[in-house]
Amino acid sequence: MAVTSVCVYCGSRMGKNPSYEAAAQTLGMGLANAGLRLVYGAGDVGLMGTVARAAQAAGGETFGVIPEHLVKREVGKRDLTTYVVTETMHERKKVMLYNADAVLLLPGGMGSLDELFEAITWRQLGLHNKPIVILNTDGYWDPLRALMDHVVQQDFAGADHASCILWAQTPEEAIAALT
Repeated sequence: MAVTSVCVYCGSRMGKNPSYEAAAQTLGMGLANAGLRLVYGAGDVGLMGTVARAAQAAGGETFGVIPEHLVKREVGKRDLTTYVVTETMHERKKVMLYNADAVLLLPGGMGSLDELFEAITWRQLGLHNKPIVILNTDGYWDPLRALMDHVVQQDFAGADHASCILWAQTPEEAIAALT
């Protein structure tokens, strides 16, 4: 299956390390330059806003999905190619995943982890077979990788479940893994 649209999960904050913002900007531009549509949480703040603005600046197509209760809280970015408002967070995650051919995780918090684990679980259950890439900027997700390895080692998940995740160190590696 050719990837034409990438669901990006990332923080609504910038985080402490400036390299997270730089990676989000590089990724947004890279997605657009590769002709890949950005599907994301429609926020105009944090890494979400950074990746979207970068994709737009490079002429990329953007598809944002935000639940009604977050429109004002996250300052919803309305100048997207497509802007969808959902009733619930669950509906947001479903619309985002169903409108993308792949998943890509940047640094983020609990919401990003929730989105990632739902995408992984849905893949394990056979609901999709989309590639999942984790962009491990400056080792941000090293503890997550160790946890996933531990879960497999303790036989709560099969090695095939962990192997469906592709790891990248740079935005360029992440995009190359999808194209």
